[in-house]
Amino acid sequence: MSQWEVVIGIETHAQLATVSKIFSGASTAFGAEPNTQACAVDLALPGVLPVLNRKAVDCAIRFGLAIGAEVAAKSVFARKNYFYPDLPKGYQISQFELPVVVGGAITVQVGSGDKAYEKTINLTRAHLEEDAGKSLHEDFHGKSGIDLNRAGTPLLEIVTEPDMRSSDEAVAYARALHALVRWIGICDGNMQEGSFRCDANVSVRRPGQPFGTRREIKNLNSFRFLKEAIDFEVQWQINEIEEGRKIQQATVLFDPDSGETRTMRTKEDAHDYRYFPDPDLLPLVISRDWMARVRSELPELPGQMRQRFVEQLGLSAYDATTLTASQEIAEFFESTVKIAGAANAKPCANWVMVDLAARLNKEGKELAESPVSAAQLGGLILRIADNTLSNNIAKKVFEALWNGEGASADEVIEKQGLKQITDSGAIEKLVDEVLAANPGNVAEYKAGKEKAFNALVGQVMKAAKGKANPQQVNDLLKAKLAG
Repeated sequence: MSQWEVVIGIETHAQLATVSKIFSGASTAFGAEPNTQACAVDLALPGVLPVLNRKAVDCAIRFGLAIGAEVAAKSVFARKNYFYPDLPKGYQISQFELPVVVGGAITVQVGSGDKAYEKTINLTRAHLEEDAGKSLHEDFHGKSGIDLNRAGTPLLEIVTEPDMRSSDEAVAYARALHALVRWIGICDGNMQEGSFRCDANVSVRRPGQPFGTRREIKNLNSFRFLKEAIDFEVQWQINEIEEGRKIQQATVLFDPDSGETRTMRTKEDAHDYRYFPDPDLLPLVISRDWMARVRSELPELPGQMRQRFVEQLGLSAYDATTLTASQEIAEFFESTVKIAGAANAKPCANWVMVDLAARLNKEGKELAESPVSAAQLGGLILRIADNTLSNNIAKKVFEALWNGEGASADEVIEKQGLKQITDSGAIEKLVDEVLAANPGNVAEYKAGKEKAFNALVGQVMKAAKGKANPQQVNDLLKAKLAG
């Protein structure tokens, strides 16, 4: 595999968060009966004219500003001509030579732990366009049905440079983009409903050689399928070339059941679509005032928040990236820190990313459904920090909060008598009793067996019902055994 370099670029269609379509007043709501949300404009009836949805342009501007791109002062809509049964006009209104967003970049974290690294993915462009309808094959024996509810739905097509070199990098980029469009409120990111779809352009080459012939894998609607499709396609292309066959440019589909890609059609190039400016739509002109208004409405961006978490809270880059994977996680973490204090930011991060995340995952819940609030978790972490609780007892308090057995950590501690024993006299008494009752372990420890010390610690903690301060137990035991 090291003899080959993988080259990947991704095109993403993000459905914009508007209540009506990009060129008509028809609803974009999901789940309606077929063809009940397609008006005269969407159906391309004679004499109808498109009118651009201002909210869709707002979304494009927000995205351009969020990725540090150039938002074009003037862009042009074009007709992309092709015949397909679910495309009523026989062309799609899109943008070609003059898109609304040019350039920009997204920096992603790839992998985890010691092997984690940052990668910057450069974007070529993002342009506004309308979606087509949908062909339905399953419900019609020997025929296809056409549902035009999606026709005219506003999309932002986001195109990267061929900067990714593995399926892991592609998935990291797709996840980061998915989080960003949700963060800035331009797309709900619902992949099952088709609101966020990725096409992966994949090719292979010998290192240092020109780009190979690419094949485009269409309509990948999960991160797992994106990785599986790219991995299969890469190996397939390598096998083809090594067996003396040439790769032909094509559009392919991924079959999740077989884990394989299959050719759908030979790939068209731009000239096949006969693009030309749409005569029914004036050029889109975005004024400085319009840009300034949208900029003022942007929230703090994930990259800015990550940097703040690292610089002000002392978190690692990995922790900061994980906590800004979505706005919900970031807000929960910040609310927890607000209660526990900035000095306890690292424990807050650990509880949110590990303990809380594991429990949510085990019960199949989303963060918004968590029975333990950020305020409750912050209160629990405070009691660990001031030595009221040991880490082990804290887990019992967390469990009680999860099960609704108290309104706060303090209430659970009081009700269940879980306050940590920190009185050195009380702990010393327990240590003396354990040493007297376990002469064998004492002799083993003095003979150099470290495991015997852990056994003694366990006996003291058992005698204290887990409530003794572990550090004090360790220190007192060592002092006694050294005497």
